Amino acid sequence: MKNLAIIGGGSWGTALANVLAPRFPRVALWVYETDLAARMSDTRENDVYLPGIQLPNHVVVTRDLATALDGAQVVLSVMPSHLARGIYQQMLPFLNESMVFVSATKGLENGTLLRISEVIQEVLHASFDARVAVISGPTFAKEVACFEPTALVVAAPDEVLPSAIQAAFSGPSFRLYTSTDPIGVEIGGSIKNVVAIGSGVLNGMGLGHNVTAALITRGLAEMNRLALAMGGKPQTLAGLAGLGDLVLTCTGDLSRNRAVGVALAHGRKLDEIVSSMKMVAEGIKTTNAAVDLAKRYGVEMPISEQMFQMLHFGVSPREAIQRLMERSLKGE
Repeated sequence: MKNLAIIGGGSWGTALANVLAPRFPRVALWVYETDLAARMSDTRENDVYLPGIQLPNHVVVTRDLATALDGAQVVLSVMPSHLARGIYQQMLPFLNESMVFVSATKGLENGTLLRISEVIQEVLHASFDARVAVISGPTFAKEVACFEPTALVVAAPDEVLPSAIQAAFSGPSFRLYTSTDPIGVEIGGSIKNVVAIGSGVLNGMGLGHNVTAALITRGLAEMNRLALAMGGKPQTLAGLAGLGDLVLTCTGDLSRNRAVGVALAHGRKLDEIVSSMKMVAEGIKTTNAAVDLAKRYGVEMPISEQMFQMLHFGVSPREAIQRLMERSLKGE
């Protein structure tokens, strides 16, 4: 695995380009915005999504998919979940079965309710059977880009592919653990964003640590129930891609989803919040898929349900909390 193509030039894609550059002779970073791609090529800095981080000289920044994918052995996709299908359809003419695909997107596709690795396989299946892995874990892009110690999980149904990605990606500050449970890894990486919006609401309302700890714990229970119903493994949700990422996103000041919850608690409208954000907060769209998946698999996800009601039907943060606290009593 000598050549790496990273598809998506937001903060996470840029951070991955920076931390993985020492591991690959050639790294191509595809950036959607033409003007940003040109500036990044000149200045070596993503001044919109990750200012202050200098990309290594051998990272090729491009707006052209053919250039990005030319000669790539590994395709690492980091686009927002709602764009994954369309971008992979555009990429299809430049892809082949010798490539390995890794999804770093933390979200689900609304409507189909597919995990993003399933979206990739569905698009590519028309041409070939793709080898797809997923990576997830407690990762703020800025800290990764600054080479602060980071641990995450790489998962695929077989043991061979995660081990190969682990060997290719791991370095002094970037440690990967392997898993054969992509379902648990992707569900954990998606649903934690929904719970993090709730954590932001609590913080914005000035509530204390008791309720935040309760929300994180019961949010983990929801993630676990859904993942198990879909065929995931309980130990996955107790690990980096579940509990680890959940704690980070619910408590860290760099969390976009938590920031959405804080803004909602301060009385701002969702449309206003979204229009003011440079980057995508995946939890907003994931609430829809979470509620639909809960219905499909017959599992209770009351926190996700109240986040959905708050985001899309105007339920106030205080009322959402009251609904959760006044649910019928039951065992843990």
